[in-house]
Amino acid sequence: MPLSHPPKSASPWPGPATRQAIADHAHFLKTLIGRPRLTGSVAPSGRYLARAMAHPVDPSRDGLVVELGPGTGPVTQALIERGVAPGRLALVEYDHGFCRLLGQRFAGARIIQGDAYDLPRTLAGLDGAPIAAVVSSLPLLNQPPARRVKLIEDAFALMGPQGLMVQFTYGIASPIPREACAQRFSAHCTAPIWRNLPPARVWTYRADRNGAFAEPLIARLIRGVAPRPPRANKP
Repeated sequence: MPLSHPPKSASPWPGPATRQAIADHAHFLKTLIGRPRLTGSVAPSGRYLARAMAHPVDPSRDGLVVELGPGTGPVTQALIERGVAPGRLALVEYDHGFCRLLGQRFAGARIIQGDAYDLPRTLAGLDGAPIAAVVSSLPLLNQPPARRVKLIEDAFALMGPQGLMVQFTYGIASPIPREACAQRFSAHCTAPIWRNLPPARVWTYRADRNGAFAEPLIARLIRGVAPRPPRANKP
């Protein structure tokens, strides 16, 4: 008579990764309901978007990498996988709950609870440490143009002309107004990242008086067909 084998215990479902993802989505939704202008997303950035945001950052460059609005940390993880050591990361997050979570997940990174739209004050504790790049997941389109322009100006004032700013958007055009970049910054964007929900683009800005502004064709077409103001009648 064959020996009977004890039934294998079924692995618990959902697994740890799934439970973490569910908890992250729940925290995002809670924060979105409480502060929609500051969150601007119903879920953390997907891994494809996170990797696209980390890609322009050169891990061999000296200086800190400042991440704005890291949330639950998907872009932070992508930066580490890109080769940026946790000790070089300064994570600026407004929400206390996200700050606590980031501290648990990314030992060695500097967690700074503060206002990302006031970088000179928020980053004052870095004591002038060099900054190589600013990577932002802030919902810029929720803010007026003047505040968006101040953000990039503050970022490059802290980084210097060799710095790099990365920003994602769900919109078609640059989240930093085109006119603010003229003769100051170059701007390039990726193709839509369709595997993110919703699809997004990643913009990269560099200090360059003669830099190109490479915007999507559809954005150029929209600007080209925008209604023009009526001409004044000649006397």
